[in-house]
Amino acid sequence: MDRLTQERMFVKVVETGSFAAAAARLGTSSGQASKLVAGLEAALGVKLLNRTTRALALTEAGQAYADRLRGLIDAFDDLASEVQNAATAPRGRLRLTAPLSLGTIRLAPILAGFAARYPDIALDVQFADRIVNLVDEGFDAAIRVGNPTDAGLVGRRLCTVRVQTVAAPAYLAARGRPQQPADLAGHDCIIDTNFSDPHRWIFRGGVRVQVRGRLSFSNAQACLAAAEAGLGIACLPDFVAAASLADGRVLAVLTDHENPPLGVHVLYPGGRFLPAKVRVMVDFLVEALRERV
Repeated sequence: MDRLTQERMFVKVVETGSFAAAAARLGTSSGQASKLVAGLEAALGVKLLNRTTRALALTEAGQAYADRLRGLIDAFDDLASEVQNAATAPRGRLRLTAPLSLGTIRLAPILAGFAARYPDIALDVQFADRIVNLVDEGFDAAIRVGNPTDAGLVGRRLCTVRVQTVAAPAYLAARGRPQQPADLAGHDCIIDTNFSDPHRWIFRGGVRVQVRGRLSFSNAQACLAAAEAGLGIACLPDFVAAASLADGRVLAVLTDHENPPLGVHVLYPGGRFLPAKVRVMVDFLVEALRERV
């Protein structure tokens, strides 16, 4: 028999003064109530109740056990309610990791809106370009650009990102505009070391071009600044280059050879029960980022 069920019945018998009343409260028969208490006494090896045809009376051991047990059952029920509420109500600490440039340019204002909507969630966000292990490092979710390959994680697509090749008008006037990806071999390229293969740029159809340059940065915004200064050609996510392209500080090149857009996904550990804080964040991001990056 389940020990907690036995103990609940014993406490209810003490509170109501009879097996019949306790059984009615807990939705069972008086015979089952008596059986549960007898099983508890057998498990403990102690008589808890003196039974007569007219009344029940606690033994000394039964009185001491009942006094302590009430508080323990109440504490157990409080704990169960707390855990259930945490799973159904969006609250608690939520740790998220996302790429640095995407995070600072696009996600920061969206996450501020999320924090305003859900004041019971403590948001802890790490903007970094390294790939973190969500489970080992205690993160609830991650935002990644590209095809997710993490085993054991569930992914939802948020939007897409184009990778564009850009250069300043002054640079193109001095060095010429590349017409084919192979032309990049004769240009100064600004290297983003966050790419999986920084010195090999990939274009439509799987065309790979070895590029060279004297400037390397581990940040797309730094690469953009160098391109705006006329120091070379950069390969950048569209959300990084968008404002500069709109203002004419850089121009897009090789647009006919641009790869199809990459997916942006939010990833979180798989499992039967998804915490409410993660669920509402995922839904919020899906709505906020739907084809807007």
